[in-house]
Amino acid sequence: MADEQQLDEQNLNAEATGGQELSARVQVLEEQLAAAQDQSLRTAADLQNVRRRAEQDVEKAHKFALEKFAGDLLPVIDSLERGLELSSPDDESIRPMREGIELTLKMFHDTLKRYNLEAIDPHGEPFNAEHHQAMAMQESAEVEPNSVLKVFQKGYQLNGRLLRPAMVVVSKAPAAVQPSIDEQA
Repeated sequence: MADEQQLDEQNLNAEATGGQELSARVQVLEEQLAAAQDQSLRTAADLQNVRRRAEQDVEKAHKFALEKFAGDLLPVIDSLERGLELSSPDDESIRPMREGIELTLKMFHDTLKRYNLEAIDPHGEPFNAEHHQAMAMQESAEVEPNSVLKVFQKGYQLNGRLLRPAMVVVSKAPAAVQPSIDEQA
């Protein structure tokens, strides 16, 4: 009977030790599961971020794919506008040519508008260093200082991004008139 008691005690000790080992093993597996779930969530978030960045890159590529091409067309528009400025609307001999240039320029502007290419013509507006390039400053009493007096060349934006700044003359306050000194007094 003593042998039987010893066997029962050994079995109980073995079961207790086995239960502790099993409990420790369950705890380790639960920790590994939590770590795997955390890693899975992080990977899913990273994948979503990569997908979102790729979509943004594609969107920007679509919006600004015409940037170089549009930039190369701007001198053509400038030349057509300059031709109209320099030709006289009263000269009957060039009237058909002027009308052709005006129609061509209108078609050009309509096409640019369809592709979100907008002209920046800031005449009379306050100077904005983000969209204008000051070529000179000129004293003026008629307008506020830092106003655009003259536009040498229009600027352009493609989908809100500056393609070329407007080249302008900016007003400055007139120099203070120095009173003449009466030396005889």
